[in-house]
Amino acid sequence: MADSIVVEKSTHRMSLFKDGQVLRTYQVSLGRGGPEPKSREGDARTPEGTYFIDRRNPRSCCHLALHISYPSAADVAAARARGVSAGSDVEIHGIRNGLGWLGRWHRAMDWTSGCIAVTNSEMDEIWRVVPDRTPIVIRH
Repeated sequence: MADSIVVEKSTHRMSLFKDGQVLRTYQVSLGRGGPEPKSREGDARTPEGTYFIDRRNPRSCCHLALHISYPSAADVAAARARGVSAGSDVEIHGIRNGLGWLGRWHRAMDWTSGCIAVTNSEMDEIWRVVPDRTPIVIRH
């Protein structure tokens, strides 16, 4: 079982760790809004910061999904100071239902609304080895 997750947006890489050792690394697609950190609802960017897996969605529109605890209190405060909503519903998920045949080709471009996407078979594996409350660090 994994005990932490690190996402490196600049390399489109997500790694699962156990006791400081890499268990598995995946190439991912990210938010189509660009490499900057999420700053408001609807910007289609992937956030940066430290969060945790707070729930599972077995009926996701994108195969399976692990929900990330974004926004943090700091994210909400920063967005409020800018007069906008921070947004929500950031997940690690598979490919949109009905398009699983794309497999690794989904990585040809960033296509999510701010989430972290992997192939469906990778999502099956991640679903099995990442327990709820697992910390996730998302960095540039």
